[in-house]
Amino acid sequence: MSIGRLPEHEQRILDEMERVLRRDRRLDRRLRTFSPGRPPVPARVLVRIASCTPRPRSVAAALAVSVALMVSGIVTSEPAVIWAFAVVWPPTLFLVFRLLCRWSEH
Repeated sequence: MSIGRLPEHEQRILDEMERVLRRDRRLDRRLRTFSPGRPPVPARVLVRIASCTPRPRSVAAALAVSVALMVSGIVTSEPAVIWAFAVVWPPTLFLVFRLLCRWSEH
C-alpha cells in the first residue's frame, strides 16, 4: 500500500462519501449514543456456565452416573446407553476440571 496521498479521483470519491455520511442524522445519533450493552443471550449463558463452581458431591454423583453408563454400555452394547454416556461424559469432565481448578487456587 502506498503511504502517500490518494489519487485525485479516489480522493473526490472519498470526500463525497464523507459528505453523504455527515448528512445522515440517524447514523450520527447512533454513533454518538452507541454503547455495547449486554452480550447476546448465548454469550451470557456460556459465561454463566464457564463460571460455575461445582460442589464435590455433585461432581461425585456425575462421575458415578458416567461410570455406570460406561460400564452398562460396555456390557450391553446398547446404542441408547452409549449415546447417554456420550452426552453425560463431557459435562462431567468439565465439572471435574472446574473442581480441581477451584481446589488448586487455595
